[in-house]
Amino acid sequence: MRDLKALIVDDSSVMRKIVERSLRAAGLSFSDVFEAGSGVEALEVLRGEAVDLIFSDINLPQMDGLEFLRQMKAANLGTGVPVVMITTESSGDHVMRAVEAGAQGYIRKPFTPDQVKDRVMPLLEGIA
Repeated sequence: MRDLKALIVDDSSVMRKIVERSLRAAGLSFSDVFEAGSGVEALEVLRGEAVDLIFSDINLPQMDGLEFLRQMKAANLGTGVPVVMITTESSGDHVMRAVEAGAQGYIRKPFTPDQVKDRVMPLLEGIA
């Protein structure tokens, strides 16, 4: 398996660490895990780093997760990189808008490492 890189976007540093621990607990190993506290910060990371997977909260300051997806696409950043949205929203509308904006999946908070593994493994099959 080649070295994989992930970007975790959440305004809570605790939640970013929880996502990273869940990835590791699910048996997924990343050589680098980049963190961003907002969509603006995430775009900056993507301007300097190539990643294989992005986890992004929908509710973010400065630029929410949906706008982050739109801006990422408009700037040709992270082309082809799977994006999994993390949300506390139970509304199907939020999920539908995330998929329309380019997300390949979503996970509702709170989540387990098994849920992370089930969502992420199919997305990594072609690159791992």
